[in-house]
Amino acid sequence: MNKIREEFNRPQSQEARKAVKQDANRLTYHLMPPVGWLNDPNGLCQYNGLYHIFYQYTPGNPTGADHRGWGHYTTKDFIHYQEENDPFVPDTEADGKGSYSGSALIDDDGKLHFFYTGNNKLVGDYDYINNGRIHWVVHSESPDGFTFSPKEVLLKNKDYPDSLSCHVRDPKIMKRDGQYYMVLGARTKDSHGQVEVFVSKDLKDWKHISTIRPEKEFGYMWECPDLFELDGKTILMTCPQGVAQDGILYENIYQNGWFEVNGSLDHDQRVSNFKEFDNGFDFYAPQSFQDEKGRRILIGWMGIPDADYTNPTVEANWQHALTLPRQLHFKNDRIYQFPIEEIFNLHGEKMDIDLAADTCLTMPERTVHLNLHPKADCWTITLRKDCTLSYANGLFTMDLKSSGSGRGSRHLAIDKVESLDIFSDTSSLEIFINHGQHALTTRIYDAPEDLSLCTSAPLNGTLWTMNAFEVKENLEKSDPTIV
Repeated sequence: MNKIREEFNRPQSQEARKAVKQDANRLTYHLMPPVGWLNDPNGLCQYNGLYHIFYQYTPGNPTGADHRGWGHYTTKDFIHYQEENDPFVPDTEADGKGSYSGSALIDDDGKLHFFYTGNNKLVGDYDYINNGRIHWVVHSESPDGFTFSPKEVLLKNKDYPDSLSCHVRDPKIMKRDGQYYMVLGARTKDSHGQVEVFVSKDLKDWKHISTIRPEKEFGYMWECPDLFELDGKTILMTCPQGVAQDGILYENIYQNGWFEVNGSLDHDQRVSNFKEFDNGFDFYAPQSFQDEKGRRILIGWMGIPDADYTNPTVEANWQHALTLPRQLHFKNDRIYQFPIEEIFNLHGEKMDIDLAADTCLTMPERTVHLNLHPKADCWTITLRKDCTLSYANGLFTMDLKSSGSGRGSRHLAIDKVESLDIFSDTSSLEIFINHGQHALTTRIYDAPEDLSLCTSAPLNGTLWTMNAFEVKENLEKSDPTIV
């Protein structure tokens, strides 16, 4: 085992894991890092019936400040999980400061390919924006999702257009018309965000072919692009940085959302009408894949970089989680998202709800799924300790006070709220309006006894308690097999 691998594995000792498990904020039906830091989901795929969920992982530091590589879970049913060996760690010139975000693709021969950004910094007087930073595309093949070919560099900074800064990252690949298209998020030297498109016939030799830009300036960097087909539409998801808040739009420090792409990928094009995907405090870097049932499934990072609010879990030596997997559909000129059907197999005890105005009930626990139907045009629902959800005059508001650890209010405009599905876990909420027309995701920090559900207006619905994921740990992590 090499030195970097030893440094990566050491913080994941059984003793360290045991200490993290004592934190009352550990989630029950969401994937988390065993210790340390988690961010972007990576390499999502289903291969020979088995789902692979990779993620950005820094076991040595809950702030993500140390070596960043990939963690790995597998599952057959999205309820029972196996923690696997960590496939990529920063141990080469290409990724010495981090094996950063990337994706997976299964080729026509049934071979699994992984692509990610290798991050490194040169020693010297650099700004690390326009000079001094390596952001290379690294590739590895796998016959099974557990063994990997040696890393190879496919694209270096010199292979990108001259107009770009050193910030070019997060490869995602799709196949169309017999060719493979890779999209990379980019920042130009004069700080404009866009997506670069490369083409290949063999997944090895790549040629820059086009650029996707906004009609009007829209941020200085577009991270985590994801290009895919959904119900006859071509969708580009991305996370623009540097977009100024506009009324109730773009309230987070960095945004997440999507454009519809109508033109050929072989030619430059402009996109407009960016739509936010999740309006909560803690949602970023989503990635999607198509499974063997043909479903387009998306998982997001339940977190966000550089926010001015906090997660007290840092004190317990861990931070962040992944969202529930969500199935996507395109209808009514937008993307609908809702937890995949397997999540409902976690339902436990069922309780019918029928509340009059200005009444409350005590939930049996915090880990519940609520399906609520307000029976008025204006209403306020208070959940747990001090989270309020309110609707009036076409404006939906989520507000957290002390339980938000610095999180305040988030808003969205919507004509009518017919239903709310609220997935409440120990320290998180995922809220879906009108069966996935809109979503808001947030972390929340209160106490086990904070179990109130109060309403200012009549509502009815259903409550189910939620059972926990079963995660089998890998307590003796080792080097992945290189083939």
